[in-house]
Amino acid sequence: MEREIKATAPGSAAASELFQLLRDGVPRTRAELASITGLARSTVALRLDALLELDLITPIGAASSSGGRPPSQYALNPSARVVVGADLGATHATIGVADLSGAIQVTRRTARPIAEGPDVVLAWFAQETRELLSGLGRTPADILAVGMGLPGPVEHDTGRPTNPPIMPGWDGFDVPGWVHREFGVKALVDNDVNIMAIGEQSRAFPTATDVLFVKVATGIGAGIISGGVLQRGAQGSAGDIGHVRIERGAHVPCRCGNFGCLEAMASGPAIAAQLRASGTDVQSMGDVSDLVRAGDLDSIRAVRQAGKDIGEVLATCVSLINPSIIVLGGSVSRVGEHLLAGVREVVYQRSSPLASQHLSIVQSQANEDAAVIGASILALQHALSPESIDEMSARRSA
Repeated sequence: MEREIKATAPGSAAASELFQLLRDGVPRTRAELASITGLARSTVALRLDALLELDLITPIGAASSSGGRPPSQYALNPSARVVVGADLGATHATIGVADLSGAIQVTRRTARPIAEGPDVVLAWFAQETRELLSGLGRTPADILAVGMGLPGPVEHDTGRPTNPPIMPGWDGFDVPGWVHREFGVKALVDNDVNIMAIGEQSRAFPTATDVLFVKVATGIGAGIISGGVLQRGAQGSAGDIGHVRIERGAHVPCRCGNFGCLEAMASGPAIAAQLRASGTDVQSMGDVSDLVRAGDLDSIRAVRQAGKDIGEVLATCVSLINPSIIVLGGSVSRVGEHLLAGVREVVYQRSSPLASQHLSIVQSQANEDAAVIGASILALQHALSPESIDEMSARRSA
């Protein structure tokens, strides 16, 4: 369905507004664009010329003709520039480069503790980004914007982390300012679970408007999409379900300073610690996953119990925000159906029939790519916005 553009006079619609019609990649002729916008063909031609100069669109073959020379068609030029998406997690980091259609061209994932601090982690990000660009035959000048996820609360307006519990040295750090000094572009920074929610919805559930994405890994958090809009909350901490108290953990201390937090009972490190305490030789969640796949009953029970603990909190979330889909992602969710079964058991048992009758609880389809996809989408939303296109056009004309 075409987005309506209201025109008051020939030439009143900027090239940026015309570009929004062409972002979907569908080739259109000048006549079709004039019909959609209500602009004169001569005005459409001027706007198309401006976008062609920016290399944001490209001629695509020719449309069928009823006589005479076939008319030219125009569409988005996805290879014109790139955006960079980064997922800087608690223990791992992933960087991806996407074209202007949002397709990821290349990714790199490695162990990189966020606790090393902003100077070390961001210097690594800059170096890796340059290497990825070089491998694609690109340079930093091709970047239009950067999207980045961090494993803690982020003040949305400034992109600065706010009191992140597992990110020493990051509190209040000007991440967007650092990226701008390094690459000269805007950086859009958000909580990692929020960008995973955006990426998962875009990849797997593009028509869903009410989605709860739950990341279960070193920590536990949720990204909330309600009414088609990501909900960040007043201070950017919406969805911080890892520090909701659960019954089973009443006397278990959490690293946040409280007792009984969901994260202290059902995160990857917590599951591994509980199994060690009962005599199972595991050092990490990776070891637990191996035992689950091998059919070890103690490990399966521990994972299923973690699912029940998570389900206890999610049952309340279902009553509060009424999602149509709950997606489980993160490293712990990849142990298989056992975690999912535990969540489903409790959520369907405790949630009201009205809230749960059409509720789907599923495993992530985007998996470890969800965050990079979401970060790239954040960057594209800014880079290809009408304001950004107008700014590019003004710089070109200066």
